[in-house]
Amino acid sequence: MRRLPRFLTLFLWFTITASAQSRIDCNALKSHILGETVHYCVLLPPGYDSAPAKRYPVLYFLHGLGENEQTLFKTGGWNLIEDLRQQHKVGDFLIVTPEAKASFYVNSADGKVRYSDFFLQEFIPYIETTYRIRRERKAKAITGISMGGYGALRFAFADADMFSAVSAQSAALMTESPQELNAALRSGAPLGRLLGSAFGNPISVPHWKDNDPFSLARKNKIAIGTLAIYFNCGRDDEYGFETGATALDRQLQEEHIKHEFHLYPGNHSASYFGAHLGEVMEFHSKMFGGEK
Repeated sequence: MRRLPRFLTLFLWFTITASAQSRIDCNALKSHILGETVHYCVLLPPGYDSAPAKRYPVLYFLHGLGENEQTLFKTGGWNLIEDLRQQHKVGDFLIVTPEAKASFYVNSADGKVRYSDFFLQEFIPYIETTYRIRRERKAKAITGISMGGYGALRFAFADADMFSAVSAQSAALMTESPQELNAALRSGAPLGRLLGSAFGNPISVPHWKDNDPFSLARKNKIAIGTLAIYFNCGRDDEYGFETGATALDRQLQEEHIKHEFHLYPGNHSASYFGAHLGEVMEFHSKMFGGEK
């Protein structure tokens, strides 16, 4: 058999490698609702550019407080997801990471920052018209870390007909009453500093209840029963979020809502999130049907 010239062999290797790689598209959207530019990134699966007729499921990934739309990909997430794809543990779907600052993904108590309205009314429609995404419910899911975990559960529990699956790592689930949280705000405790201004200072009780994942789970338990649900938390979370995660697990059990929950060794850190990110991706790939 005749051997190919070395330069052609190298060309073909680079071509095959490039076609097998995903790529990240980072851009920005001028929001009329927020009155500012919102940055975002999209992880496009291998073959996205070479198969222009194909449409894909989408996973919205919500970052934590102090992070941004690039954090997932700058902290090893891209490589981990690529490895999972090469090992055939996940199929092909888009991962979309919007910038959210300290919004907690809600409309602020004073009405000045309408992030929830932006996400549902502007951002998702924009993503669905800009990228080749399947728009049916079964092809749409949401996940998040810490503040983003709170946001993911809140969005899914409030609009269960929009998403087919939800997951969260170390979600900022707080079992404290608004009065106890106000005390944390006044004292400058870590939990109080985490809340920022999204819920008011002092916290608006009606606004808190309207957005509380626990309250939404009780209010919409029939609809939530149609969701695929996964969440985990470290046993030594610095903010005590393992208490909230365990309480949500218990509440969903009592309401006979199917879900998967894990309490693992670890704290509220990037190393903890990275250690279990693969489970999250495999969970969503399975829910999407593992489509390639």
